[in-house]
Amino acid sequence: MWYTLKAYLNFQRKATNQHGVHSPFVYQFVTQCLYDKKKHREYNKLLRYQEQLLNTQEKIEVVDYGAGSRIFKTNKRAVKDIAKHAGATLNRMKLLFRVVSYFKSQRILELGTSLGLATTAMALGGGSITSLEGCPQTAGVAKRQLANAKIDIANIVVGDFKETLKEQNDKKYDLIYFDGNHSKDATLDYFDKLLATVHNDSVWIFDDIYWSSEMTEAWELIKNHSSVQVTIDCFWLGFVFFRKEQVKENFRIRV
Repeated sequence: MWYTLKAYLNFQRKATNQHGVHSPFVYQFVTQCLYDKKKHREYNKLLRYQEQLLNTQEKIEVVDYGAGSRIFKTNKRAVKDIAKHAGATLNRMKLLFRVVSYFKSQRILELGTSLGLATTAMALGGGSITSLEGCPQTAGVAKRQLANAKIDIANIVVGDFKETLKEQNDKKYDLIYFDGNHSKDATLDYFDKLLATVHNDSVWIFDDIYWSSEMTEAWELIKNHSSVQVTIDCFWLGFVFFRKEQVKENFRIRV
C-alpha cells in the first residue's frame, strides 16, 4: 500500500489535464469521454447492479490464481464484501461504460469477471463480451446476478487463463480489459499472447497499474513495446492504443 500511495503522489505531480495534450485523438478522448460529466441513464442500472451485490448474504469459497488480496485473509468471503472492497467502484464502472460507448466497441474481452461489476458496465456500453474468470463460485455469482439484472453478454468462460486464453488467439477484439492477475509476469504473458487479437483501432485497458512496483514495471514495458503507439496513464487504469497513424506518445491524465 505504501508503494501505491507514493506512486499516487508522484503521479499527481506529473499528470496533466486536457490542456497538456496536443494530439487531437487523445484530446477528444479526454474531453469527450474521460471528462464527460453527463448523467447517462445507464448509470442508474450500474448503481442497481452494485446494490444488488451489496445486499446479498451469500458467501463463497474463492479460488485465487492472481497476486492475492490485500483485504481478505481467507478464501471464504461474503459476496457483499467482495463487491465493497475488491470489485469495480461505481466511478470505475461509469468510466468503463463511457469508454465502450465512446469507441463503439463491439467485440470485448475481459480478463477477470469477478462479480460482473465491470462486465455490466461494458455490456451496457453496447459491447458483446467474452469474460474469463478463474474461480467457479465467483463466476456462478456473476452469471446469476447478470441474469437477474437482465444484462446480456456473450459468455463467461471459467478456468485457468493459461488454458482459456488459448481459445482467444484467433479472434479480433475491439477492446480488452485486463483485470485478472496483478502480477508482472502474468500481465506481460497475457499481453504477448493477446497481441494476435489486435487491429489498428483496438483499445486495451490495464487495471491497477500501480498495484505494486512489479505491476508498474510491467506497465513501463508495455508502454515501450514496438506495437504500442499511444498510452494514457490515469493511475488506476492504463489505456493502450495501437493506431499506426499516431505519433508514439505517453500521457499522464488526471481523471
